[in-house]
Formats: sequence, C-alpha cells, structure tokens
Amino acid sequence: MTTQIPPTPDPSHAWGFRTLAVHAGQAPDPGTGAIATPIVATSAFAYDDFDAGVSRFNGDAPGYVYSRFANPTVAAFERKMALLEGAPAAVGFASGMAAISASLIGLLSAGDTVACVGTLYGGTDGVMRTLLPRLGIGVRHFATVEGLQEGLPKGTRIVYVETPSNPTLEVIDLEQVGQVARRAGAISIADNTFATPYLTRPRALGIDVVVHSATKFISGHGDATGGAAVGSVELMNAIRSAGMGQLGGCLSPHEAAMLLRGLKTLPLRVQAACASAHALAHGLDRHPAVERVYYPGLGDHPGHAVAARQMRHFGSILAFDLRGGREAARHFLDRLCIVTQAVSVGDADSLACHPASTTHRGMPEAVRRANGVSDALVRMSIGIEDVQDLQADVVQALG
Repeated sequence: MTTQIPPTPDPSHAWGFRTLAVHAGQAPDPGTGAIATPIVATSAFAYDDFDAGVSRFNGDAPGYVYSRFANPTVAAFERKMALLEGAPAAVGFASGMAAISASLIGLLSAGDTVACVGTLYGGTDGVMRTLLPRLGIGVRHFATVEGLQEGLPKGTRIVYVETPSNPTLEVIDLEQVGQVARRAGAISIADNTFATPYLTRPRALGIDVVVHSATKFISGHGDATGGAAVGSVELMNAIRSAGMGQLGGCLSPHEAAMLLRGLKTLPLRVQAACASAHALAHGLDRHPAVERVYYPGLGDHPGHAVAARQMRHFGSILAFDLRGGREAARHFLDRLCIVTQAVSVGDADSLACHPASTTHRGMPEAVRRANGVSDALVRMSIGIEDVQDLQADVVQALG
C-alpha cells in the first residue's frame, strides 16, 4: 500500500524564522475557524464507497485511511517541520529513536554499509553496534571527517553524523560530510536535535535527511515525546513505509498538537537559552573546580570555527569535566537547586546529568572513554531561567 503524504504548501521563503515557526504549515481550521490545529483523535477514517476505499489505499486519491499511516494533526506537524528545515517533506514519529531507526531501516538492506562520523548518542550507538549488524548491515565508525574521506568503504549506503554531538558537543563540518557522501553515491543523514533548525539547517549544507528527537527543543516543555525525519519526498516515502507500515512507530495526534505548540516559541526559547549557556560556559572555564569545558562557543573548542560558520548561535548545551572524577560529579549534581537532575535536554527548565551512568551507560566502557564520556563529565542543558540565578546555583554547587 502506498501512503499518500499530505502536500506541503509553498511558503513565502522571505519570511523570517520566527514567522515561519508561528505560521508555517498551519492555517485556521476551515470548519471551525480554530487557530490552534485541532486534535483529530481517531484511529480510522471513513470513505464514501468501496471504490473510494480502493483508491485511497492504492494511493491514487488523497485522503486519510488509518492514523498509523497518516493523521491530519500529525500532517500539520510534518508540514511545519519540513518548512522549518527547508525540505519538501517530513515524517513524524513516536520518538527520536523511532525516527532514527526507521530512517536507517527504511533506507538500508542486508549487505549495505553505514559510515558514522564522530560521537553518537548512546541509543543511536546501540542501534549501530547491535541492531544493524544482526540485520546483515555493516557499520564503520570514523572519528573525523578526514578519516571518513580517506577510509570510506566502497558501496557505502549511508553516512551518518550527529552535531553538536551528545554529550561532548563535538562539531562536525556538515558541508564536508555532504560532499563526501555525494561523491560516494551515499545518502547523508544528520541528527540535528541539539542544534534545531533555528541554529542549523543541515539540508542547506548538503545533507539529504535530517532527524530529530522532537521530545527535546521542539517540544521545549518536557511534556511531549516525538521524533521527525525530514528530506525529499522519495526518501520520506521510503522512511514512512518502514516506520509506519512495518515498524509502526507513529506519532500520536495528541503529541503532535503539543509539538506544534512548542514549535511556535522555538526560536525565542533557544535564543534565550543560548545566551545563558554562553555566559555559564565562560564562567565554568575559569572555575578552579572544573578541568575542562566542552562548549562550541569557547574560542579553544576544536570545532569553534566550524560552529561559527554553520550555526546561528553556539547552542544551549554544555558539558564539563570536574576535578575529582565521579564523586565530584555526584557532589555537584546533588547540590544543585534550580537546575534539575534529569537526562533530557531542550526544556524550558535547566537540566543536568551524569552521562557515564545514565545516557551512555550501555556503551562499552572503552568506547565511552574514547568518546570523551568520562566519569568526571557532567552535561547541562540550559533553560530559560534568569542567567544570574543559574550562575549562582552552579557556583554554590561547585563549592
């Protein structure tokens, strides 16, 4: 069965990002005049007669048939995500990992190879190291783009990158990755969760598919779970077919409505959080209890120049190694008052965690340490609180 993807309206590309965040892909409901997109809470959709059902299931006629395949509320979220990323199409998913897994499985076959560049989120690393090999798919890991250029296996199907990376904020040159992938005839995929389309548009830099954990900055309020893949209609059809038709990782219309709400304030939240993160990173960089700070906005960060070129701002996530290892990290995290201990990022609330024992605990220790995820590492996602209050909280926790 071919799934009919609802058309994406042609936006005014002269609109600024804040205007797109509010209006792109949405219009008052023609039936009721509701400004907020209605939640279409149904599993199935009626069709007029037998032949109409045949046409819809064949993909010959527009319309909805079953919410696992497509739903009007979810379609509105998909349209907005596509427009914000500057792409023709998008697919909404139940989570970020559903988006990543469906994108890989939908585009790969047994015998294919995936080339990964740089550090990956623990869940993604697990898919690469355990799930794909069981399906007969080869995975090669490269520390740098230069290594990828020199050692990319012949016949590689996908080149996968995450930037800034989780949790050490490694910055990868997306334009170079796209060029390497195109020369090899491979599809490039970038996880843009940490940057969001407000800070970076990977497709404008030559990346084919962009994936997101929409649970993070896109939701922005810690109350919705979702994911998205964005790209060409052809690639999104393949990903939708695998993700919805076979794997079934569909986005709920209730979650889609909450993600739409979150997107309206995305640029405002990210702008405010970036400014605070920049100030905190510079303060931590001078603190005697801190051994090293990982933040692209610092001039000595290895990816500072690339980040300055491909990001609007340097992001609102930072990490740092504390002198004293795991016990110092425990002491710091347990003393925080305003900042909450939790593993997510991108919320209006500032959050902090110990990646080695939480988000990256399933990664082999040797791999974890090689990727910079030491027992001394703390990751912080800065929210929208007053920066002076965050600074005071961090300083007293370090003390």
